[in-house]
Order: sequence, then C-alpha cells, then structure tokens
Amino acid sequence: QVQVVESGGGLVQPGGSLRLSCAASGSGFSMNDMGWYRQAPGKERELVARIISGGSTDYADSVKGRFTISRDNAKNTVYLLMNSLKLEDTAVYYCYAEEPYKLGYREYWGQGTQVTVSS
Repeated sequence: QVQVVESGGGLVQPGGSLRLSCAASGSGFSMNDMGWYRQAPGKERELVARIISGGSTDYADSVKGRFTISRDNAKNTVYLLMNSLKLEDTAVYYCYAEEPYKLGYREYWGQGTQVTVSS
C-alpha cells in the first residue's frame, strides 16, 4: 500500500516563501504523475501544479512565475517551492501520486498540509 506524506506547510507573511515536500512510499514502482492540489475554505479543490516522470510540468495560471514544482524520481518525492506568496494562496495543500497499475494507474493522496499567508 502506497503512503503519501506531505510536509512543509505553515504560516508565512505575504511575499514570503515556503517549500512543500511530498514523499510516496511503499511502492516498487516509480510514480508517474505527481502534483499538488489545494482547497481554500468554501472553495473547490483546484490543481496547483503537476509534474510527470519525464519532467514536464503544468501550473495553474494563478501560480505561474511564483511556484516551481520539481521531483526526485529515485525517491518518489515531489517538491513545491512557493515564492511571492499572496493572501489568496492560503489553503490546505494536498499531494497526489499516480502508481502504475496493470494497464493504468492508481492514485494516492496525502492528508494535506495547511499553508496560511497572513500579515
């Protein structure tokens, strides 16, 4: 059973930076797609950034130029460097990982980590 564990959330002032980490363990495979979603109070969960095993990335328009996603395939770990944080970045950030399974994939999610941007 794959476990996905996030870390690195916290409280930061506007304009500050945080780095989130997410490790997927318990699989004998290299994860395919890994990434981050977030959910703010009263809002739907939205994609923040994703990265596939080959390195291609995709970002939400609201974070382009401020957030950078990267991964260590050997460790099945994905990182999210968040710079120039804004009040509206406040949310619970969830990591997911896709494990190859038969002819498709199985998706696993972390428990979420809170990011609060406040002065």
